[in-house]
Amino acid sequence: MYLYLLGLVVFYYLYRWFRELPRVPDMGSKYVYVTGCDTGFGNLLARHLDKMGFRVIASCFSEKGEEDLRKSCSNNLITTHLDVRSKDSVAKVAAMIKDKVGERGLWAVVNNAGVSVPSGQCDWLTIDDYKSMLDVNLLGVIAVTLSVLPLIKKARGRVVNVASVFGRISVTGGPYPVSKYGVEAFNDSLRLNMAPFGVKVLCIEPGFFKTNVTDTNILTKNVTMLWDRLPQDTKDDYGSEYLQKAIDVIKVKVTKISDGDLMKVVNCMAHAISAVRPRTRYSPGWDAKLFWLPLSYMPTCVSDYIMTKQAIPIAKPLQ
Repeated sequence: MYLYLLGLVVFYYLYRWFRELPRVPDMGSKYVYVTGCDTGFGNLLARHLDKMGFRVIASCFSEKGEEDLRKSCSNNLITTHLDVRSKDSVAKVAAMIKDKVGERGLWAVVNNAGVSVPSGQCDWLTIDDYKSMLDVNLLGVIAVTLSVLPLIKKARGRVVNVASVFGRISVTGGPYPVSKYGVEAFNDSLRLNMAPFGVKVLCIEPGFFKTNVTDTNILTKNVTMLWDRLPQDTKDDYGSEYLQKAIDVIKVKVTKISDGDLMKVVNCMAHAISAVRPRTRYSPGWDAKLFWLPLSYMPTCVSDYIMTKQAIPIAKPLQ
């Protein structure tokens, strides 16, 4: 019986591997728009797609990001400034893309731009903290997608949204998991809406990787800043040792589980763009496959227990 089940599993993965091998033809005529290309996944993806032969439109927030990409890529790659929070900036880039792609349309957009701070316990934050992140991580994804969706429909192309395992399970408080759950919802509804037009909508759900999102210096400064601005009664609720506990979790556990091989994510993105039959969801990272996603399917009492014992520093018990 066990051998039979093992055979079925092996057959399934071999079948899926062969099924996903074919790539789309004529990559040199296909335009791909990638957001958040200053560093991290977006930067590596822009370089990788350029080497594959795609015509990449790489949007960056900084002039330095644009300059570095131009130096390291072919003349086919186009860089542009983009602030996903600005309607004018999003519209300006969309108009430029429309002029570039013409009647062939836009093959793919990759919504990669995102931020991870401010992030902390829910009662440490203000509504403005939530808005500042949602403007980038969720509303920015929606705005960029809608700005070029007619061009993607024309090409019968792809929308690739970068969510997170935190779009499946909430570990941190604050706006980050809220924004990623929102990306998942937008992704699923858009996938159903666009299916009749031949547009594929794919989702990338990475685990922990060594990018700015998991940079321990950024996260430590963030949690310290949030703690310092709290009223004293809130600090008393958590206890004087709580800040150090939170910093220890960041420096020890986040560092330990963050994977340095960013190409695991980039290869998933590239497959979503280039495969004839891409997957609906990709979950790069062993922590995503073996811990976070299985945890998201467990009963709430089980996942809450594991999170409070292993991942979240505990506040001072009520007296």
